[in-house]
Amino acid sequence: MNSDRSELTGRLNRFSINQMTVKQLSLPELTEACVRLGVPGIGLWREPVRAYGVEAAAKLVREAGLAVTTLCRGGFLTAIDKDQRAVALADNRAAIDEAVTLGTDTLVLVSGGLPAGSKDLPAARERIADALAELAPYAGERGVRLAIEPLHPMFASDRCVVSTLDQALELAERFPAEQVGVVVDTYHIWWDDRAPAAVARAGAGGRIHSFQLADWITPLPAGVLNGRGLIGDGAVDVREWRERVDATGFTGPIEVELFNDELWARDGVELLTEVARRYVTHAL
Repeated sequence: MNSDRSELTGRLNRFSINQMTVKQLSLPELTEACVRLGVPGIGLWREPVRAYGVEAAAKLVREAGLAVTTLCRGGFLTAIDKDQRAVALADNRAAIDEAVTLGTDTLVLVSGGLPAGSKDLPAARERIADALAELAPYAGERGVRLAIEPLHPMFASDRCVVSTLDQALELAERFPAEQVGVVVDTYHIWWDDRAPAAVARAGAGGRIHSFQLADWITPLPAGVLNGRGLIGDGAVDVREWRERVDATGFTGPIEVELFNDELWARDGVELLTEVARRYVTHAL
């Protein structure tokens, strides 16, 4: 990997690897590989972090000198049932506390789909706003920003009723920018001809709290959720999106987040190296 590091030296200063991209690596393995390759940042997921131990994970990453760029995920805030809503709010407060422990200022929110028996998208989005009214001050007091991630419309029914960057901003802008912003994820918004203007709007308001890259490949695999492609393999002009986001004044981390069964079957360290190379080749 030393030759790989020399090849990438000086070009990964904003690069972050999302833990799910190489989920076949344990957290210690991923941390070691990042250090050896010169990857400065890592986006963590709650489930594997909890399995390892939140305090232990924080110590491991901190001692490796890595920045935790995001924690994923909070959200799922669309429940109608009062008990389910209370559980969701409690879980999100726990996620905020975990973000503090891990040393990241950004918690990614996947807002949640339609509750069983409901077809009312506007009402579901309003319940998200109601939940944010309770969670945003709690997060702000702890130095954590809530980042609403719009997901492609194919996920609206079961995963996320927030489908566009405009919809995410309409929610976020009800709260201070230091409390609530958005995720710009190329996989989910590349198709939307209103998204470039929304990126400019988000940047002007200081609300781009996370920038994530993945490519859109077709045909989509049977498990649509795990269809994110390596940068350069699909339809997304990743460099154009990076330039667009940078033009707003955003200088934060650029996180590559992939869900792909074929990629997960590969050697994790080799995959991490290829993801870094693809980032340099296609995003910079």
